[in-house]
Amino acid sequence: MARVPYLDPSDLSEADQDLLKRPISLHRALVNSPNAARAFSGLGTYIRYGSKLDPRLRELAILQVGWLARSPYEWSHHVKIGHDFGVSDEDVQALIDDTAGKPTGLDDLSRLVLQSAREITVGGEMEGATFEKLQAILGNELVVDLTLTIAFYNAVVRVLGTLKIDVEPSYMPYLERWPLPA
Repeated sequence: MARVPYLDPSDLSEADQDLLKRPISLHRALVNSPNAARAFSGLGTYIRYGSKLDPRLRELAILQVGWLARSPYEWSHHVKIGHDFGVSDEDVQALIDDTAGKPTGLDDLSRLVLQSAREITVGGEMEGATFEKLQAILGNELVVDLTLTIAFYNAVVRVLGTLKIDVEPSYMPYLERWPLPA
């Protein structure tokens, strides 16, 4: 159960009701602080709609963070969102297998993106060799966007965990199909 109330548009001033145009549990909790919710949404919107980073790679990186953090909300939401942006069921299983050190059919760049997300999530930063490889492939703009995406979603999973945000019933099938490890 969430530690703060889930608010509805009617609980907000008219100027802040747009913050709930996507009334998911996370947004309904964040609007307890409308200015923080707006700032949070700004970066999330850039990552999803403004960045030139390939959306499939972005979603694989986010999924890697959710998997490592054992975040039911993040994992379930981004399995669905990932499907909308080109992540296949095979990719989801490959991420799980790659994380466990098992061989996969993922291409080299996808595996490198997953590795970078693991390094940042577990060690706090991307290792130099990984960064250099990604920078050579993606260039400066996209390697910064990838780094920002991974770092932002590491913050997101901590917000989700601390506020105890509930997974909506419509996202539960994704957790049932690909349960997080204990």
